[in-house]
Amino acid sequence: MAYYRITGGKPLHGTISVSGAKNAALPIICATVLTGEKCRIENLPDIEDVHSILMILEDLGATVERPSTDVAIIDPTTINKLRVSMAMASKLRASYYMLGALLGRYGYAHIALPGGCPIGERPINFHINGMRLLGADVRDVDSESTPQQVQYALELLEPGSEVSSEEQRSGFVIASGKELHGGEIFLDMPSVGATINIMFAAVRAEGRTIINNAAREPHVVDVANFLSACGATIRGAGTDVIRITGTKKLHGCTYAIIPDQIETGTYMIAAAATKGDVIIKNVIPAHLEAISAKLMECGVEVTEGDTGREFFLRVRAKERPRACNIRTLPYPGFATDLQQPMTALLSVAIGSSVIVENLFENRFMHTRQLNRMGANIRLDGRMAIVSGVEKLYGTEIEATDLRAGAAMIVAALMADGTSIIRSIIHIDRGYEKLDEKLRALGADIERVEE
Repeated sequence: MAYYRITGGKPLHGTISVSGAKNAALPIICATVLTGEKCRIENLPDIEDVHSILMILEDLGATVERPSTDVAIIDPTTINKLRVSMAMASKLRASYYMLGALLGRYGYAHIALPGGCPIGERPINFHINGMRLLGADVRDVDSESTPQQVQYALELLEPGSEVSSEEQRSGFVIASGKELHGGEIFLDMPSVGATINIMFAAVRAEGRTIINNAAREPHVVDVANFLSACGATIRGAGTDVIRITGTKKLHGCTYAIIPDQIETGTYMIAAAATKGDVIIKNVIPAHLEAISAKLMECGVEVTEGDTGREFFLRVRAKERPRACNIRTLPYPGFATDLQQPMTALLSVAIGSSVIVENLFENRFMHTRQLNRMGANIRLDGRMAIVSGVEKLYGTEIEATDLRAGAAMIVAALMADGTSIIRSIIHIDRGYEKLDEKLRALGADIERVEE
């Protein structure tokens, strides 16, 4: 186990470069299955979640080469298994993207229910309903299923396959559909995972598929762009209606992942929290309008520029931030993944802030850790009332999930004294070489291996 030791109070100064987007990289890696040909994926972040999803591909039989830490060459032609086991699926929630990818390519998929951060209920019923509308027979089991329901699901197993007792207790999904067809799908909410998984199944289905109330996030657009580069016909990605015309065959390609908007937003918040002056390179400013607007509302200076080769943002702050109110919403609203680090910043703001979390019911677990550092945060259901204090104080704290870990980093960087952050395995899942990047900006941060 490792932990971070951070001595706060040092303003961040300098230039930092953002890695590829985790939330785009994971589904794009899964999407290579659909091509049936070798793909080269570039600008991959060197993070645990990418390592885990590549491990799942290798477990299925695919061949993966890593000429460098930011490149993967994936050959799916050697896949010889259509089951993602409990051991593999429990590593990360994004393993559910294999459901649509395997179903679309092979007409069959068997996926153990995935793991991921404990931030609230994230059911995959939207994914399942969408695939059923495309003609797939999908049977799912969870921890509350009856023996009869389990037996019914097992009838869909391919000969020679099996389901472990642990998998039967925790849950699994089996989907079969050798001849998928297009259809019109209405999502009850703009789910990123469901939008992408349905796209995967639809690009290899016969005819036209329309996804209404589709997610609009930049990583959804990036996945659609990758599939288009492989020969898929997709229109409307980035809007709430996506139209897909299925094709029998896709081809491989070379594709570079977009920059990570959440990593960028985290460094923007850290610069503001430490009263620093930071230039963040390799960004797409249009993806960051919500966080930029809120930081400027807090009195932080945010400017964008263009070197001719790439865009950058400059974030400068000289004083304590002003309070502001936040409501998390699907893109282009304020990202739920930035709510937690933003809460850390607002804990030292002048005045009181109200934060409403509309997406996940358990995404305030970080507030207990912030209160241990001297913050004054009160919870009322999905609302946090943050009464700003003059400063936070270093202590021993824990990263309870990935973005809560980012909040702990922000809090420790601006705290008076030294903080120890435990359970940083969560942070490793989504931030590449975080300590090295922050040290380059002048932070006093050390990763200690135990």
